[in-house]
Amino acid sequence: MKIAVLGIGFMGFPMARRLCEAGHEVHVWNRSREKAERVAACGATVHGRAADAVREAEVAISMLENGAVVHDVLFEHGVAAAMRAGALLIDMASIKPREARDHAARLGALGIAHLDAPVSGGTVGAEQGTLAIMAGGKAADFERAQPVFQALGRATHVGPHGAGQLAKLANQMIVGITIGAVAEALLFAARGGADMAKVREAISGGFADSRILQVHGQRMVERDFAPRARMSVQLKDLRNALSTMEESGFDAPITALFEQLYADGIEHGLTDLDHAGLFVELASRNGMQ
Repeated sequence: MKIAVLGIGFMGFPMARRLCEAGHEVHVWNRSREKAERVAACGATVHGRAADAVREAEVAISMLENGAVVHDVLFEHGVAAAMRAGALLIDMASIKPREARDHAARLGALGIAHLDAPVSGGTVGAEQGTLAIMAGGKAADFERAQPVFQALGRATHVGPHGAGQLAKLANQMIVGITIGAVAEALLFAARGGADMAKVREAISGGFADSRILQVHGQRMVERDFAPRARMSVQLKDLRNALSTMEESGFDAPITALFEQLYADGIEHGLTDLDHAGLFVELASRNGMQ
């Protein structure tokens, strides 16, 4: 397939590379061209304008920072106008559900299909092709996208336009809250004199075990907070969740608490840490190194 990838950052780069390796004809664009140039070695064609990257594409993927950027690239940079009728836009960024529904409607008026299909799994999942992909939109368009999804991970059709973003927000609520629970529990154990690494080992396999305990818990033990998914991104997703909840009148006190905790961490200089860096904020509150 002819596939365009817009946004070659932490996630977009390994995803574009996997699409090249799967044998697709890949065209890429990024605001900073040097980031896009990295995929040229894999056989991708680099474009200086987003509109040029999508002009002949059957499928265009956007992996951009937020909903405002997606809107700007689609409708101000000429991407929507350049895409041919019948093409499919798969938005894999994490944005608000109402933004996804608005984009789908505007693209549909131009004869362009749309899926909102955000992902979970981080850079490791992107590199290994094991991403969890949550897709919202028409079932027929989901089927059309299978050759793309198969190169990137496991895709599930969760409902109409906007539903993919709802699933991603639910995912991010669970991730952000569980990171906080693991961090607080390990710090509590350490304060009492237990070996944090051994506590993590001891509770692995029990009811408290989770992917978060295994991956992020290990990062906490090693004090490895190099960014895979940043604190700032986690905060953005929690705020998107709260904004969406407000629209529907849903009360979420736990999510609201963790939004404040991540915001406090960022205010204290932790912006560019991995989201497991909430551990640092909680340690600081307790006077622990």
